[in-house]
Amino acid sequence: MFNGWTDSLLVGLQTINQILTAGISITAFSLFLYALSFNLRDRVARSFAIILLCVVVVFTTEALQNKDVPTWGINLLLRLQWIGIVFLPAAYLHLSDALLVTAGRPSRGRRRWTVRLLYLVSAGFLLLLSTGQLVGTFIPDGQPAPHLERTFWTEIFTIYYISVMVVAGINFARAYSRMLTRSGRRRMLYLMAGATAPALGSYPYLLYGYSLAANYPLIFWGVATGINLLVGGLVITMAYAVAFFGVSWPDRLVKSRLFKWIMRGPVTASVALGLMTIVRRSGGLFFQTEYSVFVPLVVVLTVLLFEHLITLLAPLWERWLFFGGDRAELQLLQNIEERLLTRSDLLQFLETVLAAVRDHMQSPSTFVAALESGNPSLIVMAGNRSLIDQQDLSEALHKVETTNDDEHKEFIWGDYWILPLRQRRQSDMDQDEIPPLLGFMGVAINSDNSTEIIEEQRKALWLLAERAAFALENRQLQQRVFRSLEDLQPKMDMLQRLRAASRYDSRANLLSDDLPPDPDFANWVKDALSHYWGGPKLTNNPLIGLRIVRNLARAQEGNTPNALRALLRKAVNQAKPEGDRRFTTEWILYNILEMKFIEGRKVREVATRLAMSEADLYRKQRVAIEGVARAIEEMENETQKVG
Repeated sequence: MFNGWTDSLLVGLQTINQILTAGISITAFSLFLYALSFNLRDRVARSFAIILLCVVVVFTTEALQNKDVPTWGINLLLRLQWIGIVFLPAAYLHLSDALLVTAGRPSRGRRRWTVRLLYLVSAGFLLLLSTGQLVGTFIPDGQPAPHLERTFWTEIFTIYYISVMVVAGINFARAYSRMLTRSGRRRMLYLMAGATAPALGSYPYLLYGYSLAANYPLIFWGVATGINLLVGGLVITMAYAVAFFGVSWPDRLVKSRLFKWIMRGPVTASVALGLMTIVRRSGGLFFQTEYSVFVPLVVVLTVLLFEHLITLLAPLWERWLFFGGDRAELQLLQNIEERLLTRSDLLQFLETVLAAVRDHMQSPSTFVAALESGNPSLIVMAGNRSLIDQQDLSEALHKVETTNDDEHKEFIWGDYWILPLRQRRQSDMDQDEIPPLLGFMGVAINSDNSTEIIEEQRKALWLLAERAAFALENRQLQQRVFRSLEDLQPKMDMLQRLRAASRYDSRANLLSDDLPPDPDFANWVKDALSHYWGGPKLTNNPLIGLRIVRNLARAQEGNTPNALRALLRKAVNQAKPEGDRRFTTEWILYNILEMKFIEGRKVREVATRLAMSEADLYRKQRVAIEGVARAIEEMENETQKVG
């Protein structure tokens, strides 16, 4: 009876361990994609991505091992598993070096070359693995699980593994000691704690072949299950700490984005996989078959339910977990974003108003014109457009402006009734003061009707006109807010970048006169150059928010795309050597920019003309774009200092 209870417990631990292993694999792969998506430009994030890739290899190959896999398949998976284990030490030292550089302790060459050497050593161990010397023959009936036989080189690797991990731990401690801010020290602690996860996760595989694991399988699987539980939490903790490197987003946005990513990816997938495994095992006990109709049903229901709950609860957890003391201000901004009246919304609403006017007045044509810089501009019209195309709106505006009456009074203008659309009267206005004019609404007179409007129609018509005026007024107020935000955006961007740059090295960045580079700045420059002669990547480019672009726009009569184009041209010219244009080495970067973006030639044509391969052209193009980005940043910094 005791042996039966022990066997059941052992099977239960192995099942739980299999679920946890799969969950860790899913989590690590999801966080690997997160690192690739958001902050791969940062050195810390890149080295962390390598660690996650190793974890994915180790735990995925472990999760795929079950009784349905043939012996040769288990053998292959166990050997593939060692690929991830072999590269973990070098990746850890790489991460610790990146942390020291970020903390203001750049390598003088020794650490950098040591990291490169360890990657070569790992490649050497990988070569030994391929020749069957790092691990020996496959033991299918080994205890506590099928494993590969240990060899002399396995023991050497174990010593190497532990030694490198100790050195990496010392580097972590050195980076922690250089943290000056409370948040920096806290996140470095999270990173140091999370860094133990992959090291702990490889523990069971390094013990295979020892008598301790073979003689006490219950203890082995119990400890392995506990470690996997810990590893799952520590990997997330480590990802949380690394998520702040290389980005200039506010902390709340980093936390919220990572939390959503984890909930939608690893949590949902792991729970679905765990329930699927339980249902399959239960089917084997009760229905003598592991697969049943309940398996896909449980998976689908779990995914749908979790995604639905995440959508419903996301606003709540963001508000209570990430907003902190700024909850009221951020809630206000969220409400504004949700209720914002965009130009499309305005047109849609005004079209509805005009449709109601046409139906009520049986009018063949209606329109709304708004004042923009003192001139009338046709915003939306309904019906026969040819009627309004024949008219001059400035005449209608002159007719409206000549009256000093804010009472409801329409005017006859050609074949139209004109209704002035004025701002609502404010409480601080004098009784004799006329509210500002926002625009006017035109209603074509039906040839079958008199030019006189009966009282009932008149009341309805002016009610609809007030609705249109209300929409124009709100849109005007929002435009003022947008202009204020456009002026504020570069300052906010600079503060966020300064704050992000000084998270871990405040001594180096807050004393610098130069603006820390935005990690996406070069991509913005590339997008603008790709649509140099017009397109959404130029007209909607974030570079438009730069102060130097706004200054140039004033000289270009407010034409922002032309201003950005002039800035790009000026920055490209800085890469131009002196003298006449040639196709020599010193002219390569300028020629690439000129031919590819300014002249708009195809990649193959440019590569042929410059006598280089397309791959080499892309490499040189990246260098050229980064040079243009640096030039623009320098010009912006000079403008900031002057202004």
